[in-house]
Amino acid sequence: MPKVLVSDPIDQAGLDILSQVAQVDVKTGLSNEELVQIIPEYDALMIRSGTRVTSEIIEAGNQLKIIGRAGVGVDNVDVPAATRKGIVVVNSPEGNTIAAAEHALAMMLALSRYIPDANHSVKNGKWDRKSYVGAEVYKKTLGIVGLGKIGSHVAAAAKAMGMKLLAYDPFISIERADHLGCRLVDMDLLFRESDYITLHIPKTPETANLINAEAIAKMKPTVRIINCARGGIIDEAALAEALKEGRIGGAALDVYENEPLEADSPLRSLGKEAILTPHLGASTAEAQINVAIDVAEQIRDVLLGLPARSAVNIPGLYPDALEKLRPYLQLAENLGNLVGQLAGGRVELLNVRLQGELADNNSQPIVVAALKGLLSQALRERVNYVNASIEAKERGIRIIETRDGSIRDYTGSLHLEAKGALGDHSVTGALLGDGEIRITDIDEFPINVPPTHHMLFTRHRDMPGIIGKIGSLLGSFNVNIASMQVGRKIVRGDAVMVLSLDDPLPEGILAEIMKVPGIRDAYTVML
Repeated sequence: MPKVLVSDPIDQAGLDILSQVAQVDVKTGLSNEELVQIIPEYDALMIRSGTRVTSEIIEAGNQLKIIGRAGVGVDNVDVPAATRKGIVVVNSPEGNTIAAAEHALAMMLALSRYIPDANHSVKNGKWDRKSYVGAEVYKKTLGIVGLGKIGSHVAAAAKAMGMKLLAYDPFISIERADHLGCRLVDMDLLFRESDYITLHIPKTPETANLINAEAIAKMKPTVRIINCARGGIIDEAALAEALKEGRIGGAALDVYENEPLEADSPLRSLGKEAILTPHLGASTAEAQINVAIDVAEQIRDVLLGLPARSAVNIPGLYPDALEKLRPYLQLAENLGNLVGQLAGGRVELLNVRLQGELADNNSQPIVVAALKGLLSQALRERVNYVNASIEAKERGIRIIETRDGSIRDYTGSLHLEAKGALGDHSVTGALLGDGEIRITDIDEFPINVPPTHHMLFTRHRDMPGIIGKIGSLLGSFNVNIASMQVGRKIVRGDAVMVLSLDDPLPEGILAEIMKVPGIRDAYTVML
């Protein structure tokens, strides 16, 4: 009988499911060294946030088939190490969706009616009604930043309460937003018109300090801000200052840049205009049961030889198949990421064409990998090889799959075309004989470059001096060029230039590049 180690406290409902197919040992509070010692005898490991599954533990787990995290994130698991060893890593991406959405709504209502302070006042023997005259949410405008699963549930509930809904999400189709009763707008308009703003986005380099002094200056003086998503999306010092000076109406926060919240945080000194809770978004009895059941069922299924439904690496592929497809999956993911950024976040259509010998392979994993790359800028760690197709469908992305075995420029190549907010763009990539990935054309212009972390793409007129001008401009901003290649179809016609950079481009440099005579378009890409 298989053996499952449960190294963090898990609801009994999850343990009961595991006991149907395996011997379950609950051993909590183990050190890294103790885990390394005992993990070789186990087929599965179930954890929460307390256990850190390091590469050392994974390397020692010679029988491990699956690691299950009863929660949303997998930041305490070395996923690349698990993938290399052929171990499936699963989580519960939807287990706390309702809990998080309801907490955001509860915070909005509590903030509107000063419930925490009024409660404290009555319990201290007072009966002060005049100090707690609140506001109704009915017919008020709610700005929702992020229309994923949690944001969508908030939208549905807020609509039922009679609120007007604005939404900002560059990765959601207009049709999907309309279905939720939301009007898609840009961020500035959302800031200007919203009576309430609720955040439902991950923290990324692009969203860090999204709500800062500049953003707050655009908002109504009565606006109330709710953040039950991730700490660091709000500049807490700027928010505290705006609240103290009465430049906004209120804020309700469940998450913070540093947790626990520092004792000297300026947020702690605020009055009834602020509500602070200690990261309770997923802290409901139902959510804890849901994540335990969800992950336990996935561990049970994998032990029975079935695929997992919420794997964060590569589910349903056994080592021999994984080894064969791994380079092509990485190729597809890189190309999807690239074409998604070139086409703009709101992609409506993705055409996936398998070429040469690749056309003879199972296409589903390739298409899913391309979708994972396409959505990675929007969803980060929340998109995986299982949910990528579902996430694409929810965003109104139409998928067209074609095969062309006659194209033999390379043994096997992949061509992606995307229609998005920035127009139609295409990319093609292939594997060289040594397995190295190459981007072989951009928008039908032939090139041959490996994908790198920081890249700059330009579309320009083929004319003398333009390469030197771009190089000099980047040099003036202290940006080092690792490699550069130009692709063109005809002399003195249009051309593309691809630069691999050692550093990210400083803010404002794209605008300067666009001023260079002959430059038609310029895009920065991070892979």
